[in-house]
Formats: sequence, structure tokens, C-alpha cells
Amino acid sequence: MTGRGQLDTSGLDLIFGAARTQNSWRPEAVAEELLRRVYDLAKLGPTAANSMPGRFVFVVSKEAKEKLRPALSAANADKTMAAPVTVLVGYDTEFYEHLPTLFPHADARSWFVDKPDLIQTSAFRNSSLQGAYLMIAARALGLDFGPMSGFDPEKVNAAFWPEGKVKANFICNIGYGDDTKIFPRGTRLAFDQACKIL
Repeated sequence: MTGRGQLDTSGLDLIFGAARTQNSWRPEAVAEELLRRVYDLAKLGPTAANSMPGRFVFVVSKEAKEKLRPALSAANADKTMAAPVTVLVGYDTEFYEHLPTLFPHADARSWFVDKPDLIQTSAFRNSSLQGAYLMIAARALGLDFGPMSGFDPEKVNAAFWPEGKVKANFICNIGYGDDTKIFPRGTRLAFDQACKIL
């Protein structure tokens, strides 16, 4: 026997096969405890040197949603205001300060100090991974999501991370989707169009 087992068809459908990106939302609230469970699953996903640069703001209250509204593109404003939760996925440009705790096997902090290009590349790449883990964790716990890049990152940064060290990567609505208003699934590239085995 190899590997660590695998999900059955219903598990795969929950996360990938039958799951859909949502643009319309049912009015049910998402409990704070469930959001904490989503993060507690997502944080287990791997990042380079366990760096965990991702930072997340769960925008739930009406006041916080109105604070976010000016940063949204016109196409994303209404669905974001209607979503029970909008998570701002950001990255900490000083993530390496946590490496002595997160990666004690080596002096990993020194890999990044005074190297702004490496910091930016690593923080953006690994926070993107963490945002994806967060979405998969949400689906695994019965939630739907709709990620978006149609927003003004500088406005998000100024409104939610004004201290300047955390920068916006992408945003994602989370909640319980309204399947009666879903778009048909878009075509996906076939293996031979997107992949090579060498």
C-alpha cells in the first residue's frame, strides 16, 4: 500500500468535482467559530520554510463592508456587499521576523533581511498558497467561496492595513452560495494543453 489513503468520490466532489465558484449568496450568517475552524485547517498547509506570510481579515460587519466598498470594482461591489463574509488575503512583508519560531532548524530570518525583492516574491507566492488553502478548507467545512481580483489594493491597504507592512493579495467572498443563480461551469484546459511529463 502506498500513500496515505484518499478521499472518496463524495469528498472529491465536495472540494472539486461538484463545487462551484459562487457569485450569489443565501442570507445565512457564518459563525465566527466556523471561520476559526477554516483558518485552523488552512494554517496546516505547507509554505516555504513554514514562513506563513498570509494575513487575513474576515470582513463581516456592515460597517466593515462599507469600509471595503470604495475599493471594489463595480462588477464586484453588489455581490461582496451581499456575501456573509469577505476575507481579505494579504501578506506580511515582515513575515521573516517569525521564522526563528516557525522554522527553528536554520537561521532562516537571515535569508530575507535587507532583501526586498526576495521578501516580496516569497511573501506574495506563499500567501497565495495560503489563500488557496483557506478556500479549500472552507469547502471542506461546507462553505462556498468566490475569489476576486477586481479591487484597488492600495485602497484596501489604506483601509485595513494602514501600518504599511501588510499588503493585499486578493479578496474572497465566503458563505452559503445560491445555486439557483450559478453560471455554467467554464471550460477547463485538458491535461495535454496545460501539462508535460518529462
